[in-house]
Amino acid sequence: MHTLELLLILVAASVALAYAAHRVRVPLAVALVLGGIGLAFVPGIGTVELEPELALALFLPPLLQASAYRTDWPAFRFNLRPILLLAVGAVFFTAAAVAVVAHLLVPSLPWWAAITLGSIVAPPDAVAAAAVLKQVRLPKRIVTVLEGESLINDASSLVLYRFAVAATLAGSFSIGSGAVQFVGSAVGGTLAGWIVGRIAMWIFALLEDTLLDITVSLLAGFIAYFLAEQLHASGVLAAVACGLVLGRQQRAEFTGESRLGIASVWAFIEFVLTALVFMLIGLQLRGIIGRLGNYDGEMLLWLGLAVSATLIVGRFVWVFPAIWLPRALSRRIREEDPMPPWSHPAVLSWAGMRGVVSLAAALALPARFPARDIIVFLAFCAIFTTLVVQGTTLGWLIRRLGVEEEDAPPEPETARARAELARAALDAVRDHVDDIASEHGQAAAELVEEYRVRAHRASVVGQDVETKTGQLEAQQRLRLIAIEAARDKLAEQTDRIDAEAHRELGEELDLEEQQVRRALGDA
Repeated sequence: MHTLELLLILVAASVALAYAAHRVRVPLAVALVLGGIGLAFVPGIGTVELEPELALALFLPPLLQASAYRTDWPAFRFNLRPILLLAVGAVFFTAAAVAVVAHLLVPSLPWWAAITLGSIVAPPDAVAAAAVLKQVRLPKRIVTVLEGESLINDASSLVLYRFAVAATLAGSFSIGSGAVQFVGSAVGGTLAGWIVGRIAMWIFALLEDTLLDITVSLLAGFIAYFLAEQLHASGVLAAVACGLVLGRQQRAEFTGESRLGIASVWAFIEFVLTALVFMLIGLQLRGIIGRLGNYDGEMLLWLGLAVSATLIVGRFVWVFPAIWLPRALSRRIREEDPMPPWSHPAVLSWAGMRGVVSLAAALALPARFPARDIIVFLAFCAIFTTLVVQGTTLGWLIRRLGVEEEDAPPEPETARARAELARAALDAVRDHVDDIASEHGQAAAELVEEYRVRAHRASVVGQDVETKTGQLEAQQRLRLIAIEAARDKLAEQTDRIDAEAHRELGEELDLEEQQVRRALGDA
């Protein structure tokens, strides 16, 4: 089957699987992986060979850039300590634990080859975490830590992976040289991403075309990734740094139209790439099994379960002390950041799904690498087990522990900011009223009144926030009813007015509806 035909089949299947996952309330990532496994055994599909370097270069830059683009930088910076403890500390600890277990169960496996296996399966996947977290409502801090971890841990694991592969093939390794290269890779990748991001923002300031803005935003992450890789730095951190720069500066250089367009295009790209990632993971099963015909199936099964169990248990062993020890050792940390309830580290521990980076790294092993086929199989077992077991039960665990948040009224800071924005708009209108009042006095007066009402509605600080929020929600629901009635009336005018005018009126209603739904949290 031709590649293009297969890709079209996968995209079509992903739509059906996404719909089915939503109906039966199964995480999308799990449904896609199972769907890919099912397709792998359909006659005529053929064996799918996932080129490792292509997989990393195609999927990682845009998905990491998109996640970084949405990252709350102040929250990320405030939680940098727990993020680094997971993204670096947990990766190295997990890699060591897996290496010990694998070497004990397979004594013929060289130590550096065992460490290579550990580095492959150590990092939880950014795409998998995002796919599962979209279906639950977690406290913001947990989401920030998980997303921040998934943005950085790929870099630390891939650096360790490259050192371990080189040591396995060469038979020796310098710890000091490795530490220097690790720091250089991280600093170089971050700097490359920052430079590309700043150049992209300079280009945005020159452009006045939404399509060009969207195109440059798509290219920026890839350019940062490949630039860093050419410099032997971390392409992963480069894509993340570029996304952070674009996200922080988007309000300064992007027009409103560009921001809406970029959001829509990136949402589509994320869905398609995420769907392809997990379905391609499932499609690898037949090829992996085919290469293991000479091995004892029962032994491989137990080895896969042991490695997967080590990943899950090892994360618990690391997370709880990583949260407790800093507070036990530092009074300043205890005062600034009190100990969270035990349910929070429990959720952090269970949210350790593996994904495309682990599989791509395993498939990228040289053909002469010791026990290559077993390592690839164990990586697939880790991905499948964590996605199916943890992915399907994470939502249940969150609800069982009472961690999931219910819809709550806006925080005081949000309400205060909304009121300040409304007052700034009202003041600006009043300042310019005199310029137009003599010619359009009535129109100016009506506009001032409109903004005065908006400012009054937004002034919830110091009032009964819950009651006021309920009133505003009722008003927004009525606006949706009004918009739908207007859209029905517009449909009756299809053959009576100019097509361009009809399209513009429809867009105005669509934008108004989007604004209302975003305010309601339905967008």
